[in-house]
Amino acid sequence: MEFDTLLLSRLQFAANISFHILFPTITIALGWFLLFFRLRFVRTREQAWEEAYYFWTKVFALSFALGVVSGVTMSFQFGTNWPGFMEKAGNIAGPLLGYEVLTAFFLEASFLGIMLFGRGRVSERVHLIATFLVALGTTFSAFWILSLNSWMQTPAGAEIVKGEFIAVDWFAIVFNPSFPYRLAHKLLASGLTASFLIAGLCAWQLLKGSATGGTHKALRTAVFAAALIAPVQIFVGDLHGLNTLKHQPAKVAAIEAVWETEKGAALTLFGIPDEKAGTTHYAVKVPKLGSLILTHEWEGELRGIADFPNAHPPVAPVFYAFRVMVGVGSLMLLVALWGVYKLWPQRGDARTRLPRPLLWTLAAMTFSGWLATLAGWYVTEIGRQPFIVYGLLRTADVATTIASGHVALTLAAYLTVYGLLLITYVGVLKYMAEHPVKHAPEAPHGELGKAGA
Repeated sequence: MEFDTLLLSRLQFAANISFHILFPTITIALGWFLLFFRLRFVRTREQAWEEAYYFWTKVFALSFALGVVSGVTMSFQFGTNWPGFMEKAGNIAGPLLGYEVLTAFFLEASFLGIMLFGRGRVSERVHLIATFLVALGTTFSAFWILSLNSWMQTPAGAEIVKGEFIAVDWFAIVFNPSFPYRLAHKLLASGLTASFLIAGLCAWQLLKGSATGGTHKALRTAVFAAALIAPVQIFVGDLHGLNTLKHQPAKVAAIEAVWETEKGAALTLFGIPDEKAGTTHYAVKVPKLGSLILTHEWEGELRGIADFPNAHPPVAPVFYAFRVMVGVGSLMLLVALWGVYKLWPQRGDARTRLPRPLLWTLAAMTFSGWLATLAGWYVTEIGRQPFIVYGLLRTADVATTIASGHVALTLAAYLTVYGLLLITYVGVLKYMAEHPVKHAPEAPHGELGKAGA
């Protein structure tokens, strides 16, 4: 494979966004878990809820910091690796990214300090409000970023004038055809990711004998949340698939490895796509099920790769990534239901008793949400190719022209740094789980909620 500047630039941006997306995927939902823990403590005054809150605020802060710094490097790449994108689509992308900073990042940054260090310094009400606003800020951030990404997938509300995208209808731009489905899908994915992160670390604490009262509360909350979210995610995923079939049929053709347009298409469970030969080797298929799932009709028509000459994504990575996403998601649902089955009879108990096989399974799946998220993101982004703005602007037309050696060097540097940071992050979480603080940190002045007392 020849590593030209275009391919290296795509790999570099893929590496950056793959690392970055790991942490917002945690913090978006974790902020709302923190709010729930805080509300439960305010209502019940049980110390265990406060222990859960303060342990997971540390995880939130660490994840938030890594998400911010990795996001900054991505913004640089718009200028270094993709200068043509901002030249042609900057009138759309610039304001949406600006809205994200003004509404989301400022909100998160302004109140994060109060959430982390405000105990005893501000009233309990202010502290609770700060937690809510931080959680709201993470959701606003997802709103604006996904609005831009969705617009690139299903552009609307703009016209091209002298080679540049000009906004005509901002409402249509923000709420483009795929945005509601993509936003819901991402928020639910974040909920599952955070649920299994919490459940996995709590399971590890139980296995290692380092559990606190907060461990039991957080574990139960996470398992029940996952069991509720997973079925909803399947439903939303179906709606998202129908939307993708309508607006990006070439992506769906790659997902299912449909080579020729056909009615009553089979569902390919697995196989080895061969794009050169236009076939899927060793395919395991279920007759007509592909059309039923994707069109909700037994004889529904699915367009094939052949209908999109020079305008379809590479089939193999999209095909495999989609099956990884679905496989991991299905496993998450099964494990969550297993957890609910074991926890339901214990709902009145202060401590959680789970069989060791389930605890080990939860611990092993601590970062399963990351795997599903990355696989889904690859389906989304690779499936858009060869366009950066679907159907209107090709990726190759906006890439940098600098020497490939420079891109390769920075790619290697990014991979090295990100690899070390990821190992460190996982190591820190493991250490925190094995050495938790047995109680909430003491307030610097008086009792909680009595600042200055």
